Amino acid sequence: MTAPLTEAERQEHLPALGESGWGAIPERDAIRKIWKFRSFSEAWGFMSRAALAAEKANHHPEWSNIYNVVDVTLTTHSADGLSMLDIDLARKMDKLAGDAAEVQRDHSEPVECLCKLHHGGKAPG
Repeated sequence: MTAPLTEAERQEHLPALGESGWGAIPERDAIRKIWKFRSFSEAWGFMSRAALAAEKANHHPEWSNIYNVVDVTLTTHSADGLSMLDIDLARKMDKLAGDAAEVQRDHSEPVECLCKLHHGGKAPG
């Protein structure tokens, strides 16, 4: 079983992730990041690379994709909260995304995707 992060590990690792756009989720011991890529294919490519990294680490994100937007939550269910698996996968995902996407830092705002812009405010069916 994977151990939850200690307070020292939280102080060491979480501030840098916060600077890169990862944020705490209220009511959960989890972190979240939202990337907005230039297109659906760039978002899908990122998710494919991230899925291979997650599978290799045997640690899988909670995520969703709407057109060019990828919304990721990381937590370790077996540890009932954050663990080093989450820290490592967050760093890997940041490297995989590189500078190819804008990061939505305010998680209280609704997530908007490019499909609404391309289709006059309506998402295609």
